[in-house]
Amino acid sequence: MTVAEEAEKYGLHRVGARPTLANYLKQTWQRREFIYELAKARVQSQNQKNRLGMIWIVLKPTFNALMYGFIFGVLQGPNKAPDFPVFVIIGVFLFEFFTTSMNGGAKSITGNKALVQSLAFPRLSLPVAQVTQNFLTLMPMLAVMFIYALILGTTPKWSWFGIVPLLALFTVFNMGIALICARVTVHVRDFTQILPLVGRVLFYTSGVLFSADRLLSHWPWMIAIFDIHPLYQTLQIARGMVMNQAEYDPWAWWVVGGWSLATLVFGLLYFWKAEERYGRAN
Repeated sequence: MTVAEEAEKYGLHRVGARPTLANYLKQTWQRREFIYELAKARVQSQNQKNRLGMIWIVLKPTFNALMYGFIFGVLQGPNKAPDFPVFVIIGVFLFEFFTTSMNGGAKSITGNKALVQSLAFPRLSLPVAQVTQNFLTLMPMLAVMFIYALILGTTPKWSWFGIVPLLALFTVFNMGIALICARVTVHVRDFTQILPLVGRVLFYTSGVLFSADRLLSHWPWMIAIFDIHPLYQTLQIARGMVMNQAEYDPWAWWVVGGWSLATLVFGLLYFWKAEERYGRAN
């Protein structure tokens, strides 16, 4: 009998061996308090490093909305969306959640090398904690987003509560993206160097600052692409629920839901497959 067979006979397992997917998810769920506390501690630590603390969480997207909104408002001229200031604020604030999840997820394993190599726990906990941290950061940003909308003349309505299920789907989507980026970075460390460029390209091509129906009206085939664009449709739903002069196709819920589920499932399987590799020195 070989050593491996002897170990299997007595229920012994190799250190760092990848568990079954069901056990992997179970182990991660058992550490949900650790994940939340880690996310909360990182939010507090991040705010303590800045003189203005949590105010910067809101100031950064506010400045971006002002700068990009002014530039692209001028460039688009009559083709810009109605109620353009609110349009831009919603786009910039929600897109910030996506980019921080993508960039933070990419560094969640490689940026915690000492923790990964010294303790035994499902590495899934780290990207989940990162997205949780970004979600906690998003909460005050959402409150300010609605305040800005009110100041700019938006009328409160019951559809505002629809942002809750939308954010749930958006968080699922971002989680899948974070898991994919986390593993890719383990294999290709230079991936973090091109992520800012990827984020910038997505920022300019996801409808954060423009309405595809208005700006691309002469290219129906391009509008058809945006009809299945997960980020664009997420922003369209949010604007349709919040703004006075915005509508969205109910089909967008199916687009966002489908992309969210598919991205999470793929990201989870892709990340889990490399579980044994995350604790290695190189």
